[in-house]
Amino acid sequence: MSKRPASPSLSRRERQLMDIVYERGRATAAEVAAALPDPPSYSAVRAMLRILETKGHLRHEADGVRYVYLPTVPRDQASRSALRGLVRTFFDGSTTQAVAALLDQSRLSDAELERLAHLIDEARKEGR
Repeated sequence: MSKRPASPSLSRRERQLMDIVYERGRATAAEVAAALPDPPSYSAVRAMLRILETKGHLRHEADGVRYVYLPTVPRDQASRSALRGLVRTFFDGSTTQAVAALLDQSRLSDAELERLAHLIDEARKEGR
């Protein structure tokens, strides 16, 4: 089966499945189903895992008669890709608008604001 590059576009349920696989590092369909809130049928979970595999988010290894699913990219890389898509889609590619929206929605502590100020200073020094 040919695999397409991983797409950042995931449904809510697909994100739940990916979170479980990322958390465990590897998981069978039964393990994913057991960890899901309000899980669909076992066959539906298997179908969603196959879809995620087709989309390029997961791969599988055979373990006897069962498949064990693993993420195709590290979580931090997938997060960055999804974030780029979100900024492009909802903020016209503007990081500034995205950060401003996040700040409008958050009550940050002094320590968190200090950390952000430090990250901005480092980005300036590196010329980003």
